[in-house]
Amino acid sequence: MSSMTFGQKLFRPTPPEKGSFPLDHEGVCKASMLKYMRCLNKENNSNSACREEAKDYLDCRMKHNLMAQEEWSKLGFQQEKPTAAVEENKQ
Repeated sequence: MSSMTFGQKLFRPTPPEKGSFPLDHEGVCKASMLKYMRCLNKENNSNSACREEAKDYLDCRMKHNLMAQEEWSKLGFQQEKPTAAVEENKQ
């Protein structure tokens, strides 16, 4: 018996928007991943409370070519604003 029936469309998977990325088989970013996961567990899965840990984890992945280099703004992080002391020195 065939799995095709009349009028049924074929399933065509679509790739992820950013493409695939290699897994961290050697565990080079495991420490930062665990730090992020512990934070999520402590904060009842509130990722907004763990943004710094998420940024550290993504930074580790980018530094070790486990994901493409991206601007932080494209990953949902704003550029760090200069402090008032830095702004005063510019004037």
